[in-house]
Amino acid sequence: METSPPEAPELVPAGLSIINPSGQRNRLTLGTDIIHIGRQADNQLVLRDNRVSRVHACIRLVDGQYVVEDLESRHGLFVNGIRLEAPHTLANADIVTFGFPDGYQLIFSTADPGLAKLADKVSGQMAESSRESGPAGGNLAKLRALVEVARTLQGAFSIQEVLESVVDAALAVTRSHRGFLLLKSGDELEVRVARDHCGFPLDEDDLNVPTRLIHQALQGRKSLFSMHFDPNMEGGSSPDLSVARLDLRSVVCVPLVRVRTGNMNETIQGAFTETVGLIYLDSRVDMADLSTGNRELLQTLAMEASTILENARLLEEQRGKQRMEEELNIARGIQTSLLPRQLPSSGWFRAAGSSISSQQVGGDYYDVLPVRTDCWAVVVADVSGKGVSSALLAGLLQGAFLAAADQPDQIEKLLSRVNSYLHQRTDGEKYATLFYASLFSAGTLHWSNAGHCTPILLHADGSLEHLQATSLPVGMLDFARFSVETKQLLPHDKIVIFSDGLTEAHNAAGEFFEARRILDLVRNSQGQDCQQLHASLMEAVRRFTSGMPQADDMTLLIVEYT
Repeated sequence: METSPPEAPELVPAGLSIINPSGQRNRLTLGTDIIHIGRQADNQLVLRDNRVSRVHACIRLVDGQYVVEDLESRHGLFVNGIRLEAPHTLANADIVTFGFPDGYQLIFSTADPGLAKLADKVSGQMAESSRESGPAGGNLAKLRALVEVARTLQGAFSIQEVLESVVDAALAVTRSHRGFLLLKSGDELEVRVARDHCGFPLDEDDLNVPTRLIHQALQGRKSLFSMHFDPNMEGGSSPDLSVARLDLRSVVCVPLVRVRTGNMNETIQGAFTETVGLIYLDSRVDMADLSTGNRELLQTLAMEASTILENARLLEEQRGKQRMEEELNIARGIQTSLLPRQLPSSGWFRAAGSSISSQQVGGDYYDVLPVRTDCWAVVVADVSGKGVSSALLAGLLQGAFLAAADQPDQIEKLLSRVNSYLHQRTDGEKYATLFYASLFSAGTLHWSNAGHCTPILLHADGSLEHLQATSLPVGMLDFARFSVETKQLLPHDKIVIFSDGLTEAHNAAGEFFEARRILDLVRNSQGQDCQQLHASLMEAVRRFTSGMPQADDMTLLIVEYT
């Protein structure tokens, strides 16, 4: 039996809004053909900018979805501010740029397949209403249809295009001649849309009405408002009357407010501090049509525009968080790669360690460094605070200790230099607790504890010693001194070094793991080497916390002298 071939996935109509460096925009409808993009004349999309590569990128259709790919361009290809390393499947409202901030932008948008049907329905409603109700009924049906189109376009095309459709609808219902949509930027109002009643773009300087007057009107009247001017009226000495000199018959302004829960009237009449902009309409010939029905429809349009702007703000926040997450993931990868990839597991010096960040990046770190064939250096640090700043400081400390010291006077000088460096640059606001030691093959241990959690020295006979703090944390006080202690280790002695994230690990009941549990586990670890003891401690912490998110980084390093 022959089987029919699988149906090809339905192609969703899509296009590119092309914004050149001067702000002008055009639109390109995408089909099934591949689109090559670059400055070379034979590309399907030519970008006239010398910084764009000859053939910079391409967009192709793959399994019913549009995929953009960088074609080894010089400056790279970016989607939503992130450089592409592999082909990327485009999503609605993705922004494609070419490696420089003042160049071309491409905004990818997909159209609702039902949009064409809706437009046909709109046309039919308009024609039928005109026959039945005359021009007034036709205008009402036209506005209602345009609102529906705007609502549909809200999720389909670029924000700019939808805002333009809102202004067109407002011009249609009021029979005004010019329309402007202004948005707040700090304490100023900036023109985002400027159009006449025929749909032709206007220059933003064509507004002419001082924006301070619009500010005053917004502050004084929270709801939809209108101002009528007598063309024969003189401005006199009042600055508020100077608009009469513009020969305007009427001005209509509709505030755009940040959408909140509640009904439309509560939102429209919200506080001025939540106003994000306005729709401004004026006419030099006729008075604006502000009948009751038209006022309600204008308020509906204002709500549509406000919703669009709020969705755009939330989308931008989401993209910003996504970019931050991706950057932090990269930083986490770098930070993890700086930790020792392999710890010595044979010979006279052995170690086992781990560091778990409570956030994407952490302020803890540990390292073991071979100083000579007969000496290893050990360092564990915990930077105050959390997040990116602490992670940067931890990375700085790790670099500082690459030049490892082995003798007591060298260790003291190294810690003093690090202390002065940190204090001079942070004024004591950032500091780090730190344990540093050098261990020789003969068993000699030189160590200094700069305010760190007390490490446990476990002797082979089961007895315990505590390596107490010998100084303040590094970076806290400029005049701090860092004394160095010396001990003699015996074969199979171990040093258990940990950060306070381990002792302060908590369970669902709010109980802390505490140092006593670490002591009990260490006491009962006879016969375990450093790797087994490390695994036992971390498993105990895991069982205790039962997957609860932790507030601090957890670092554990166990050193064994054999």
